[in-house]
Amino acid sequence: MSSQTQQPAYKLELRDVSHWFVHEQTGERVHALSDVSLLIEEGEFVTLVGPSGCGKTTLLNAIAGFIKPSQGTLLCEGLPITGPGRDRGVVFQDLAILPWRTVKRNIAHGLEIAKVPKDEQERRVGGLIELMGLVGFENSHPHELSGGMKQRVAVARTWAADPDVILMDEPFAAVDAMTRLTLQEELSRLCVSTGKTVVFITHSVEEAVFLGDRVIAMSPRPGRIKEEVAVPVSRREREWSTFNADPELRAIVDEVLGLVRGVADRADPSQLAS
Repeated sequence: MSSQTQQPAYKLELRDVSHWFVHEQTGERVHALSDVSLLIEEGEFVTLVGPSGCGKTTLLNAIAGFIKPSQGTLLCEGLPITGPGRDRGVVFQDLAILPWRTVKRNIAHGLEIAKVPKDEQERRVGGLIELMGLVGFENSHPHELSGGMKQRVAVARTWAADPDVILMDEPFAAVDAMTRLTLQEELSRLCVSTGKTVVFITHSVEEAVFLGDRVIAMSPRPGRIKEEVAVPVSRREREWSTFNADPELRAIVDEVLGLVRGVADRADPSQLAS
């Protein structure tokens, strides 16, 4: 009898994840995460919000495989996460593009390392240059680009490698407000068109609601999931020109803001230091 490989029910599974680390300066043992459990489906866009120091980045680093949590289970496609892998791509807040490479060659960097055939490189890079609004800048170097353009390059480079899961740690925090709105809309369109699974950290409640299928509100350290809030409006239908006038979305923003402000007000200030 032939056996069939059963597809995992979830793209990412986090079960009872806890983590402690030793503070580099004080030597104090810090409880960063406590019993975090989260199931994420394929193609879902999940945003994480919470007070500074609540463990959002620690959780993202664990999913990326950069750190091993002290306790708990993390699975991607049903397989244990034991370290970094090509199935997970990361977009950091700090730009990670190479100053000596052009836009086109920055985006293609991971593909070159993976020895992807040249014609396939050209296809992927060309499509992302168009999707991310980089047409006309293919041969520009980073010093010739604005902050927003550089961040587009960083996002495109991660997508080019075609990972199953994209992990994003406040990627738009350093750009101006208007550029940030444009990047959010472009990211939303990119995610819809490619169907990627995304975990996105932000301090902006509006950004979390605008981008996410679900918003995860976390407690102060040690970080726990306080509540999950679904955003029922299709991501295909979200644009900033109509977002603020949509009563359903504004009500969700108010709900999440209340959750975040509530946990921040109850936090111990000594636990919020970064």
